[in-house]
Amino acid sequence: MAISIACLIMADLLGVKLFRIPLGFSFTLPWLSTPIDAIQHTCGMLTFPLTFLITDLANEYYGKKAARRIVYISFAMGGISFVAMNVALAMPHWNVGFNIDAKSFIDVFGNSRVMFVASLAAYLIGNLADVYMFGFIKRRTGGKLIWLRATGSTVISQFVDSFVVTYIAFNLGRKYFPAGTDPMPFMEVIKTAGTGYTLKFVIALGITPLIYLGRFLIEKQLGLKPISSSSIT
Repeated sequence: MAISIACLIMADLLGVKLFRIPLGFSFTLPWLSTPIDAIQHTCGMLTFPLTFLITDLANEYYGKKAARRIVYISFAMGGISFVAMNVALAMPHWNVGFNIDAKSFIDVFGNSRVMFVASLAAYLIGNLADVYMFGFIKRRTGGKLIWLRATGSTVISQFVDSFVVTYIAFNLGRKYFPAGTDPMPFMEVIKTAGTGYTLKFVIALGITPLIYLGRFLIEKQLGLKPISSSSIT
């Protein structure tokens, strides 16, 4: 739970920065007017995918109720951080040379404020979807094929997460809560969410071995066994 909270809050703070990695080639999609030639998304995805890994492990050993508890408590801690950020933004600025420039602080944390709302909404929706899909796949496979339920649930839930966080943070949020930057055009939202999801898909495949490592450590150090698929409701 501590790791989940840390990953969520770091993603909220880092997510205000966008990155762009050229692919070296391009391809087109029917619903886009311009070709995709790079992977572009927020830096929040550096830690955010780990929250899905944690809820999957909790679901595996403690069930959906425990996994949801992690989601709800992480969401609440993110809310506390959001309140603290707003208090800091409202505090009077000390205009001295050794203090950070007021505009720089507002540009970063003003945008982070919108990112917090977007990320928390995406986190709640995405991780609850992940918890549900993990249990659903586990029941359908009779508790077998852990790679399928771990990767499958993450791939599906992060599809929702990618669009929600990109749309709220860079389009809707900047329209209603401007903080010195322009709203992202909707087609750029689609492209950014789509290419970001592609990267998350690759990451989801890449961290699948961590599920097996987590299982090994939990069973070896804590002596726990996965709950039976028949006990999942």
